[in-house]
Amino acid sequence: MEENYDKEKMLETLIDPDISIILSELEDGDKESFYLTEKLQLTDAQIRKKLAYVIQHGFVKIIKNGNKTVFTVDKEKLNKIMESDENFSGVVDGLTKMDSFLN
Repeated sequence: MEENYDKEKMLETLIDPDISIILSELEDGDKESFYLTEKLQLTDAQIRKKLAYVIQHGFVKIIKNGNKTVFTVDKEKLNKIMESDENFSGVVDGLTKMDSFLN
């Protein structure tokens, strides 16, 4: 199955501090919207906006359960992108370039 998203954009999205917190919370299990809004001090709309790209590409899903909104993460898909060697080689190259500018 070929992925139809920009991997660089996805990685940039995943390292956003708020998204990292959300994903960390979701790795422990599904979370209700209310829990995440309290944890991050953001509105439900702000959380959905931040997660839009990862939701669009199936890394995070929103499940309606009655009057509750529950967020869940596709751990397999998330692990696949995070463990890809090619993703980390770009990060290392970027850090090396930044280090050469600073020193």
